[in-house]
This record gives sequence, structure tokens and C-alpha cells, in this order.
Amino acid sequence: MVTLSEVLILLVFACVLLAAVLVSGLANRTILSTSVLFLVAGFVLGDGVLGAVHVAADDDLVSRLAELALFSVLFTDGMRVALDQLRSAWRLPGRALLLGLPLTLVVTALFARYLGGLPWSEAFLVGAVLCPTDPVFAAAIVGREEIPYRLRNLLNVESGLNDGLALPIVVVLLAVVGPDSVHAVSLSGEVLAGIGIGIGIPFVAIRLERSRFFHATAAYEPLNAFAIGLLVLGLSSWTHANAFLAAFSAGITVATMSPAIRDAFHEFGELVAELLKLAALLVFGALISPRFLGEIPLTGYLFAALALFVARPVSLAVALVGSSLRVRERIAAAWFGPKGFASVVYGLLILRSGVAARSELFHLVALVVVASIIAHSSTDVVVARWFEPGLSEEAAAPPGVDGAGTV
Repeated sequence: MVTLSEVLILLVFACVLLAAVLVSGLANRTILSTSVLFLVAGFVLGDGVLGAVHVAADDDLVSRLAELALFSVLFTDGMRVALDQLRSAWRLPGRALLLGLPLTLVVTALFARYLGGLPWSEAFLVGAVLCPTDPVFAAAIVGREEIPYRLRNLLNVESGLNDGLALPIVVVLLAVVGPDSVHAVSLSGEVLAGIGIGIGIPFVAIRLERSRFFHATAAYEPLNAFAIGLLVLGLSSWTHANAFLAAFSAGITVATMSPAIRDAFHEFGELVAELLKLAALLVFGALISPRFLGEIPLTGYLFAALALFVARPVSLAVALVGSSLRVRERIAAAWFGPKGFASVVYGLLILRSGVAARSELFHLVALVVVASIIAHSSTDVVVARWFEPGLSEEAAAPPGVDGAGTV
């Protein structure tokens, strides 16, 4: 049965969504951000200010909405990069993923250890939670034609893959710092089952669609991948497999086996992910009250600043040393590493895990995510305008050219 609180949240979401639609044209030209609009609306309407939206971090509504948002993001993430396309332009994204990601994790963990005073295991857990970048927020840059293609490709592939690469690390560290003993067999089973479901369901569904007995009409083509995603989600939940790894694996499998299914789903899938993202942001904003922010010590704010302005920029700058990117492109790539749903959901997993310092860890994660959403969502237009003069040829470079992937 739907509660009054849930009805109010629905009405608030509808009102803020309408406002976002009305100002979306202005937001596309200025530093105004629809993402920040939902975050601020949740903050203002939450219990800490006006009290119109009543949510708590341990509410099922919060966790379910965040998990659905992350599932949809990971599913569409995997579809961004088919394996054959990844092979043709892997060098720059490979530097970011194989060197920049671990460096960001380690540097963030060092800050958490020496500023936050966390034990090493919890510090590395915070580093793993905060090292991925968000593909939905990165799309604000990736979708702009002013940005050189190779930089767009770097950010697109990196943000599309790093959520899934960080997830196993988060799962393992969460098991290590949790109150229960680590069962390696059970943990490995959940991970392998998730990957197996993510590969198996799309494989069977696509082979059936290609057989002589079945064929999807144009009207139903966008629902093909949607049905696959629902099957993956349902089977993962039923078997207690890792649904996030299943979503990520399924997206990659669909993109690799059938670009046509991926392309048909693209617009519809992006809208679904966008709606879930905005709803999750509204609820997340309602969790961040003045009291919540007041509970964070000064060292926590210093940690957040260093996590955003030092950890990611320095790590990616090191990873891109010797690449063919221009200085301006390296600065943009180093700066634009927005944190988002993956970090929010991983933080909620910590909060519900029974870890002794779970509240402290969640406060740090939430602060970094809020600061990142505000900072990165408000600077995408500025970064794009930085590339307007003199880079039109690079911006229009087609996939497969040397600039897209060589170093």
C-alpha cells in the first residue's frame, strides 16, 4: 500500500521534474544544472529544512530507488562500449582505467586514513567507493560537439567502465570490514553468478531474436533490451547474484552481440536512466540536512576538497603523462571526474552493512558526492566553451581516427 509520504514524494518529484523541463534550455546554455536543481530541491524540502519530504537513509524506498538507478546506469554503461569498439580506441581510456583509477583509489584512501583517522581497511573502502566517475554526469561533456573527439571518447569509455571495475573491490572490502566473517566461496559465487546471468540472458535472448521463428517489429525494438534488463534484474534478485555486475555484464553483451538492439534502446534507455537518476537525487538531497552537514568535522570537509581537487586530478595527470593529449585536454580530463550514483549506492551499502564506522563513512562519501555534483554539473558549460575556438576539426573527428585512441 502506498503511504502518504510516498505520495508526497511523487508529487514533489513531478513538480520539480516539470520545473527542470521548463528550465532545461537555459541549463544547457549556462551553469544552471538540472541535477543540482533536484539535489537542492531535496535538501530544501527534506526534514532538515521544510520537512515536506520525510526519508531516512535506512528506508527501503531510498535503497530500492538508489539500487534501481545504479542498475539502470550500469546497464546503459555497458552498452556504451562494445568490445570491438573498445579494441579500436583503448589506449587513452586504458591509461585512465588501469593507472588513473587505482591511483585515485590509493590517494583517496591515504587522505581518508590521515585526515579522517580511519583504519586502513575502511580508508581503502572509502577510496574504492569514491574512485569511479559517473557516466550520466559525464554525458554533459561527452555529448558536446565542442569537445575534441578523443577527449569525449576518453571520458565516455572511462566513466562507462570504472563503475563496474570498482564494484568487485567495493564488494570484497565491504565483506572484509563488515561484522561477519568473510566467506570467500559465497562471495565468489555471488560475483560469478552475476556475471554469468549478465552474459547468459542477453546471449539467449539475442539468439532467439535472430532465429527464423522470431523477429521484433520496429515498434517493439526499443523494448528488447528493456526486457533483457528486467530478466537480468529479476533473476539476479531471485538467485541472490550480484545484480550490479549482472547489469554491467548484460550491457556489454548486448552492445557486443547486437549493436542494432543497443541503438534501438539508446534513447529510451537514456530517458529511463535519467528519470531514475533525478528521482534518486531528489531523495538523496532530502537526506542531506543542515544537521547532517554539521555532524561532519572540519577534517571531513578538508578530505572532501582534497578528494575532488587533488586525488582525481593528480592521478589522471600522472596516468596521461606521455599521451598525445594537449595540455588543455589533460586539464579537462583530470578535472571532469564527477561522482554520482555508484558512490551514493555504495555508500548506502556501507550504511546498511553493519560496519562499526558506517555513519562516519557515509557522511564522508555523501559530502564528496554532493560537492562533486555541484562543482561538476556547474562547470560543464565552462569546460565546453574552453574548447570552442580553434578546435572544430578535432571536435568533429570520427571514431577510429588516430586521435581517438593513440598516445
